Amino acid sequence: MDIELKKAFTEMQVNKIESTKKIRLLDMKTDNLKVSKQRVELTNKEVSQLQPDTKVYASVGRMFVLSDVLSLTDEMKMKQNNFEEMINQYEKNKEFLLKNLKEQEDSLRELVQQKRSESASKENGTDAKKGEN
Repeated sequence: MDIELKKAFTEMQVNKIESTKKIRLLDMKTDNLKVSKQRVELTNKEVSQLQPDTKVYASVGRMFVLSDVLSLTDEMKMKQNNFEEMINQYEKNKEFLLKNLKEQEDSLRELVQQKRSESASKENGTDAKKGEN
């Protein structure tokens, strides 16, 4: 096997393993964000049904702060938008990784085809020389 091909295959394997790990990690993060987003949506839905003058408690770290319904729903909408942006960003990153992986596989295929055609032309050239003798 050609040294250049061997090097390309090992690079491809390493890159594929790394990309697969990154894709799985992005999938897990995306799933977690979707769950968090859904939780915020449900909470927001329930809180919006309350009377506007109702006092509610907003979670801040490990404590709760007295708040009103309007500010709590605004805060939850902001969280929801942040989750959506992060999910979109993770999806874009995943698409980029998949595209990169596909391009690398295609370039490796081209290299293999090129080496095959080179070796075939060399063999045809040696066969032609044998026929002349």
